[in-house]
Amino acid sequence: MLQHIPTLEDIQATAQRIAPIIHRTPVLTSKSLDELSGAQLFFKCENFQKIGAFKMRGASSVGTLLDEERRQKGLATHSSGNHAQAVALTAKMLGVPAYIVMPTNAPQVKKAAVLGYGATVIDCEPTIEARKATLAQTVDKTGAYFIPPYNDYGVVAGQATSALELLDEVDHLDIVMAPVGGGGLISGTALTCHYLRPEIEVIAGEPKNADDAYRSFHSGKIEPVATTTTIADGLRTSLGEKTFGIIKEYVKDIVTVSEEEITTAMRHIWERMKIVIEPSCAVPLAVVLQQPERFQNKKIGIILTGGNVDLGKLPF
Repeated sequence: MLQHIPTLEDIQATAQRIAPIIHRTPVLTSKSLDELSGAQLFFKCENFQKIGAFKMRGASSVGTLLDEERRQKGLATHSSGNHAQAVALTAKMLGVPAYIVMPTNAPQVKKAAVLGYGATVIDCEPTIEARKATLAQTVDKTGAYFIPPYNDYGVVAGQATSALELLDEVDHLDIVMAPVGGGGLISGTALTCHYLRPEIEVIAGEPKNADDAYRSFHSGKIEPVATTTTIADGLRTSLGEKTFGIIKEYVKDIVTVSEEEITTAMRHIWERMKIVIEPSCAVPLAVVLQQPERFQNKKIGIILTGGNVDLGKLPF
């Protein structure tokens, strides 16, 4: 498996390896959002990715790195969200078993999606300790390979392929933005930009109500999550050591936004672009709208991370 920070060659090889499994997602623009923000915005739409989120890239990256013998024992993870579905679908497409540990309070719709991909779901108590312990027992029993949600260089290389496609399609970007939760996407994005367009500033957006990455970025060490009361449910996780090491080196800034700013940005994208995104996706646009003078006339790539939103719980 990948034991070092992914090189450009690693990222390019990953892109080739996972191409038969994932979608190459479109880049969309919106004249009205350009006018609203005073910038030129290019949205990389991972909400159109398989399983509806960028997580498919990281899961398929690791799944396809395994040799055939190792892979046949199956893939495993613990997750209540998009990563669970990504590992389940990757296993299905590779023709191997999947074992997904999910907390008992996971949304029924997500559990149903994981089961729909043919995975075995193992219930556990809704604590991180229980998730890890149940996963360890599952791996011990089945011999399946654990694919972490973000703190893994193979996963980072997979997430980096989204920015690789974006830079291939759009020239002369000044800034590339993505939200930050565990850090897999933003660290992969930062590496791709560093290798191919080092002049690009990579900026992460984060909810004020789950600002551990912002605090870690400024203190130089991983700070624990203090609160997770944010609508951006995909960004409630802590950074990993591997992802934080890359973020410290290659991310220019992390900016926090309020719940109201996230909701407003999400609504703008729904109304003006006519596409479904989940709240976490809206965080980078919220940053741009919060600081118009900073982003005035800039050419900005924004990675829209996913579209798996509970329609019964929309904030507007």
